[in-house]
Amino acid sequence: SQDKFNVSSYKVTFMVIISLQAFVGMWINAFVVSVLCIGLVKKKTFNSNEKILLFLGCSRFWFLCITWVYYFLTIIYPWCFHIHPIPQLFAAFQSFFNSSNLWVSACLCIFYCIKIVNFRYIFFFYLKAKIDRIVSWLLLGSVVLSLLVSILAYNFTDETHYNSSTKYGNFWKLDLRTDQYFFPLFFISGFEFATAFMAVILSALPLLFSLWRHKCKMQTNSEKTLSMDANIKAIKSVLAFLVIYTINFTCLILTLIYLTKNESLLMFLILVFQYAFPALHSLILIFSNPKLEKTLLKTLHCVKGKVCMR
Repeated sequence: SQDKFNVSSYKVTFMVIISLQAFVGMWINAFVVSVLCIGLVKKKTFNSNEKILLFLGCSRFWFLCITWVYYFLTIIYPWCFHIHPIPQLFAAFQSFFNSSNLWVSACLCIFYCIKIVNFRYIFFFYLKAKIDRIVSWLLLGSVVLSLLVSILAYNFTDETHYNSSTKYGNFWKLDLRTDQYFFPLFFISGFEFATAFMAVILSALPLLFSLWRHKCKMQTNSEKTLSMDANIKAIKSVLAFLVIYTINFTCLILTLIYLTKNESLLMFLILVFQYAFPALHSLILIFSNPKLEKTLLKTLHCVKGKVCMR
């Protein structure tokens, strides 16, 4: 009975923390999407930055939503995952939106790098001139890659579900180490995570270098203006993004490593850090975007005023 109590308390704690993270993250990303959509209705056009932010906000919202539903059903109604094709669909949708989250975050970093960094190369000037078209292709590529990963995840889950049902009679007793589909999927996932991470690193480092050089130049000229403050804020935003993206990448790799092992507490901590990324990065994006920051502060002020009136 003590073991059952410990398992139950662990599940309740896990569900409470995941629920808080999911609903906070969903609210933040829904706010970003709603502000951008209102702007679209008013202006009738989207720039490249807004396209990426809209796509990123939508993918993160649905990733958090589907992930929360998945863990809710896993804990409250585990029998659902014996019904075809529920586990397959969850695996496919989670993989698609998680992959989209990674790739579109990398696209945003690449966009800022091309837009802001000043390298005196003809090819770089060409990229700056074609940035809008490049962003469209990057987003399309992100969707295609995410679809491929989701198809692989669906097939992998379908095969493992069938094998576990026939061999063991219980989906949760699957021995992933011996499954022939396990290593190919994990190799592809690891390669995807590493490629997106390298794209972020190779874009963020030149961006940081360019911003830092511009800051030093302004300090040399004794310039203390709004431009200087904006430059420092941009450096802090890029650094913060780089740190949390690195933590998220580490959590994804650790998930691949420890998924085959019975390390419940460690997996719990990894998942908590991993699912904090969509909310934290979106907050950084809000406070680094004057329009989003102003709207958020205005919204919070209105909510605070209504609460105080009651």
